[in-house]
Amino acid sequence: MLSKDHVGIVGTGIYLPKSIRTAKEIAEATKGIWTKEAVIEKLGIKQIFVPSEHDGTQEMALYAANEALKNTGVNPLDIDLIISIGEEWKEYPLTTSALYVQGKIGAINAWGIDVQNRCSTGVSALKIAKDMMLGDDDLNTVMIVGGYRNGDFVDYTDKNMSMMYNLSAGAGAIILKKNYRKNLLLGSHIIADGTLARTAGVTIGGTVEPITEKNIDHAYKALKLIEPEKMKTRLNEVSMKNWFTCIDKALEKSQFDRKDIDYLAILHIKRSGHKAMLETLKLDNNQSIYLEDYGHIGQVDQILSLHLALQQEKVKEGSVVCMIAAGIGYVWGASIIKWGEYRD
Repeated sequence: MLSKDHVGIVGTGIYLPKSIRTAKEIAEATKGIWTKEAVIEKLGIKQIFVPSEHDGTQEMALYAANEALKNTGVNPLDIDLIISIGEEWKEYPLTTSALYVQGKIGAINAWGIDVQNRCSTGVSALKIAKDMMLGDDDLNTVMIVGGYRNGDFVDYTDKNMSMMYNLSAGAGAIILKKNYRKNLLLGSHIIADGTLARTAGVTIGGTVEPITEKNIDHAYKALKLIEPEKMKTRLNEVSMKNWFTCIDKALEKSQFDRKDIDYLAILHIKRSGHKAMLETLKLDNNQSIYLEDYGHIGQVDQILSLHLALQQEKVKEGSVVCMIAAGIGYVWGASIIKWGEYRD
């Protein structure tokens, strides 16, 4: 018997824009820095999604929320909390994305809050939501939802930015329910390294350098590696170590170990990094989905990976799923899910 309250995943929803940018188009945009073949083979990008003028960050989140409601049959009136994981780049600065979704779907009994941990926000929000649900009798159903289109800021002619050529657009939603007795959300672990807090970011448009008539031509291509050497050197030292620490700690909290992982829901990274991760965990290609046809939709990647894995039956009854993420700042995280009915 489950001896105490627990949290289960009811289902997911995904939204992807209609337009794409191919590897060939990305290579052409780099003006000779990268070839089409290298974009595909080294960076692992066959295509990314490009937002239309109607695909704002909040609007895409709404589309994903509606998909999640349709896929799960959850009544919006039963939702107690909406956690937005959408990016800060959105239709209207200083508006609350969670509340936009709440109002549009009619979740009048819910309150909402925006959280932000860059591309690790999805995994971070799973931990936050579970901890809140177990600590508050009034929280029984929670929607985590968000949109992403940071690719708008990428300058493909900046050779330091090749790690962000994969930035794509889209949105995802995942609904959690207390004492659901299915698809248990188990342990999570997160590590942060604040020495990297300002090694990457959008350099124009904040209080340090507001947008002016002099810099406006550069403002919307201002996502930069501000300290590229510091960032790359430090990540080479700690990134994989921190990732595996998060995985092992999350597994330990879930009473599992590496050999129990059936599916790895991993964000899009370069092809060699993805392969190295699978090899270290002793997983084969069928135990993950490489998001080369989607690119990197920020904090949505793990929801997308789980969504696709369920469609492709790579996650099924009894599967142990490990979700992993990393975000600029820098932060690493992992969450474990045991899919299927809980059996006493």
